[in-house]
Amino acid sequence: MIGAVIFDMDGLLVDSEPLWVESEIEVFGEVGVVLREEDCAQTKGLRVDDVVGHWYGRRPWNGPSRADVEATLIARVASRVRERGVALPGVSRAIEIAKGGGRPIALASSSPSAIIGAALERLDLGAAFDVVQSAETEALGKPHPGIFLRTAERLGVPPTRCLVLEDSLTGLVAAKAARMACVVVPFDHPDHDPRFVLADAILGSLEAFDEALIAALDRARR
Repeated sequence: MIGAVIFDMDGLLVDSEPLWVESEIEVFGEVGVVLREEDCAQTKGLRVDDVVGHWYGRRPWNGPSRADVEATLIARVASRVRERGVALPGVSRAIEIAKGGGRPIALASSSPSAIIGAALERLDLGAAFDVVQSAETEALGKPHPGIFLRTAERLGVPPTRCLVLEDSLTGLVAAKAARMACVVVPFDHPDHDPRFVLADAILGSLEAFDEALIAALDRARR
């Protein structure tokens, strides 16, 4: 039986992906790394330090350290989320359905705590989750499964009884590596994208998430 539901955040609960793109183009531009929107898609779902490391490895800059660039990027994204973050369709209903039968729910995000806090405050979801976990405390970020395994441990539910809701390929790989069921709500990819073949289900939005789907996943995993 599905004993817990774990939500990703960026691009699933909050429409923050455009805010990340704006911030990345701005912050990396300030150190001479010119990015386009399609460039930012290469690092979607990664931890901030991995995003900075990705671009430093390909287009190293002089001046601010990687740690300084990382801190600036976090601050810019958090500010934009706090001012302009919008809940994606179906968020409140999906959370209530996930809690059905007394199931605990969690948020597990690659974003650092500062951005998670900004999003939860903006969406008024501060008390919605039993566990809130940032990948910033893990040795490795997604697609490594560490964040999901840690979240399951904190929930007190075996990984094989957890259902993850994700929007990115990076998150999907992490969830499946943790041996969890995973439903994908692609933020910026068509439903027929073959890269999502690992998903247990693909939804057009969280509005399509329901108890019938959870029951079907239960039956499929027995």
